[in-house]
Formats: sequence, structure tokens, C-alpha cells
Amino acid sequence: MAWGRGFGRRGRPRCPRWIYMLPAASLFIPLNVPSKGRVVVSYPELEAMRLVDVEGLTHEEAASRMGVSRKTFWMDLKSGRRKVVEALTNGMEIEIIGGQYLLKQKSSSK
Repeated sequence: MAWGRGFGRRGRPRCPRWIYMLPAASLFIPLNVPSKGRVVVSYPELEAMRLVDVEGLTHEEAASRMGVSRKTFWMDLKSGRRKVVEALTNGMEIEIIGGQYLLKQKSSSK
């Protein structure tokens, strides 16, 4: 069996992140300008941004909710924000697809 470049991932497999909702739309296209490419944001990256920027959770609370370490959470958040800002400032499409995730139901007891 061959290892290395082009033959699959090496090291630990990525652990799935828990997400609580899928977006209503998965493709955003800029108006009145020709598209200059596309960035792909994963569902876990979007969930990280949603938990911090929309729900106002701390990084520690959001990481716990997604079932990952704070470092893993921070890497998803940083990557997602970079992609969104790149797309918005450069007139690029944003597509939301993929990633390692498990869709969880919100608990009604709180």
C-alpha cells in the first residue's frame, strides 16, 4: 500500500463536529459584479461563526457545544471567517458544503 501525497490522509482522522442547524441557502453569489471565483465554507466552519457571532457564546462554550477542543474550534472559526471576508472583499461566491459533522437536535430542556 502506498502512502504519502495523493494517497489519502495520514495521521489522526478528523473528529466530527456537532452542528445544530443547516443553513437555509448553500450558495451566495454577488450581484452586479462578475464572480471572481468561489470559496467553500464547511458546515462546521459556519456553525462556529454562528455560535460566536450570532448566539454570542464564548469560544469555550461554543467548543463544548460542538464537541471539540478550544484549539480545534478556533481553527474552524478562523478558517471560516477568513474565507467569508475574502469572498466579500473580492466579489467571490460563497458555497457552504461538506465537512465532518453530526447534525444534533436542540434539547428543549434548559
